[in-house]
Amino acid sequence: MAGTALIASVTVALSAGSGNDNGQKPPLSIKTDNAPIDRDPKLGNSFAPIVQKVIPSVVQVDVTGKSDNGKSLGSSDMQDQLRRFFGRGFQIPEQPEMPNQKALGSGVIISTDGYILTNNHVVENSKTIQVTLSDGRKLTAKVIGTDPQTDVALLKIDATNLEPVTLADSDSAKVGDVVLAIGDPFGIGTTVTEGIISAKNRTRVTSGDSDEDFIQTDAAINPGNSGGALVDIEGRLIGINTSILSRSGGNQGIGFAVPTNLCRWVADSLISKGKVERGYLGVHIQTLTPELAKAFKSNRVQGAVVIDVTPNSAAEQAGFKSGDVVVEFNNRPIESADQLKLQVAETPPGSAIPVQVDRNGQVMSLNVTLKELSSDALAKNEPNVSRGEHDALTGVEVTNLDRDARDELRVPNTVRGTLITQVEPSSPAYEAGLRENDVILEINRQPIQSTEDFTKATTGKGGSGETLVKIWNQNGTHYVAVQEGNG
Repeated sequence: MAGTALIASVTVALSAGSGNDNGQKPPLSIKTDNAPIDRDPKLGNSFAPIVQKVIPSVVQVDVTGKSDNGKSLGSSDMQDQLRRFFGRGFQIPEQPEMPNQKALGSGVIISTDGYILTNNHVVENSKTIQVTLSDGRKLTAKVIGTDPQTDVALLKIDATNLEPVTLADSDSAKVGDVVLAIGDPFGIGTTVTEGIISAKNRTRVTSGDSDEDFIQTDAAINPGNSGGALVDIEGRLIGINTSILSRSGGNQGIGFAVPTNLCRWVADSLISKGKVERGYLGVHIQTLTPELAKAFKSNRVQGAVVIDVTPNSAAEQAGFKSGDVVVEFNNRPIESADQLKLQVAETPPGSAIPVQVDRNGQVMSLNVTLKELSSDALAKNEPNVSRGEHDALTGVEVTNLDRDARDELRVPNTVRGTLITQVEPSSPAYEAGLRENDVILEINRQPIQSTEDFTKATTGKGGSGETLVKIWNQNGTHYVAVQEGNG
């Protein structure tokens, strides 16, 4: 099955250099140009002027090293790095132990004093990093910091006569804009490919808990292009090439780049604070679907549904409730759980943010002061669940959740509900995603703590509409909308 895998691990953050007397480091000095591009549909005869402008800013990154536990560099497991390009089914033959491992990637110079953007998976587990400039100079680079959740890393070289790329506002890029991908695929040398922006705001591209907001492009990207430049027709950087989706191992026209606005936030954070500080709201969320909207009796078609509110979190202190639909965060509309998660992460801890939620069909305004996301409190988006087409909760058998069941299924003591012992495969509940060993916490917003509660909540309630079920399983807590009949 096609796929890519980005690695989530502990952030490595090193000093960005000496600061002033107050201990604060100077901000990163980069060139930006946020003017709209000329979207004249008449195609020119050559991209050569753009390429000549950008190539001095793109470098080859050669990495040598091995992690302490014997795994190869470039990711926490070489299997994951190769699956990034060759699909999840790719397997590596047994390799003899070697004193050093090598990996190749690309990078982009973003400042005259030698800061370089690349991918975390290119430099992870590195011992030495050598950067080759377009003029042939080979220089040793040091890691200023990495952010595995965005797959962004910041390097630094000591050199003169550097030509940094100009950064564009990636939010202003549009689907259909012509783009060029520049990097060093397979280590054969600087290579340029052309395509368009195929999509924006792509999420759920990788496995793991990552901050994703990818630009998708059909410009050819291959192994070694990781960390290279994706530029617009003005030669301005709009993304750092990261991964591809491929069944064959070669380019199939589906590549992904981390937008420059996200890269810039990471780079600024690594330089100014030595780490990436993420805002923390304290909610488990899932994207609002038409089925859930109907079950919640909401006319909304977009938003993020609050599944649970973490005790003592910023969300609890602000008055968030389970079942709220977040429709606006910091005066920006929220279309999905992924979008809310990323906006919260990019907001500095301590910020006071206005939020609008739809609660039982009524819009409410809340004010939340975000806390800092710790390594053990990473936000999770819960999966969406498809709807059924017939009756609901018929075919579901439950029992009380006793101590033996808790121990066997590793159900936390904080989870209160009834345990599903059987779900008929032909039932609408099965179609909606209910499974044996799921724990039912609520039915239609009413707590379920015993089989008596379950019977009371379901008897005579089927036949039409939706039944909203809140469940817990080993993947977390989420809502399921079960379609009852044809109503």
